[in-house]
Amino acid sequence: MQATVFSHAPDGATVVVTDDGLRLSAEPSVFAASGLRFLRPGQRVSITVEGSAVTRVWIVGIGDGETIG
Repeated sequence: MQATVFSHAPDGATVVVTDDGLRLSAEPSVFAASGLRFLRPGQRVSITVEGSAVTRVWIVGIGDGETIG
C-alpha cells in the first residue's frame, strides 16, 4: 500500500496518510526496523498494514529484493 508521510518525530513515531485518506500511526519500533534514518513530511513510502496498525515502512526501490527502476 502506498502512503505519504504526514509527520515523523525524532523518537521514530511516524504518522502516514494512505492514498485513501486514512491517517495511520507507526510505532517507533516499526521505523527502527525499517533501516531508514529519517523520513520527511510529504515523502512517499510503501507500508504494510495489519488491522489498523502499520507493521512495515519502506521506500520503494530499497526494500528486500527491490531495485530502483
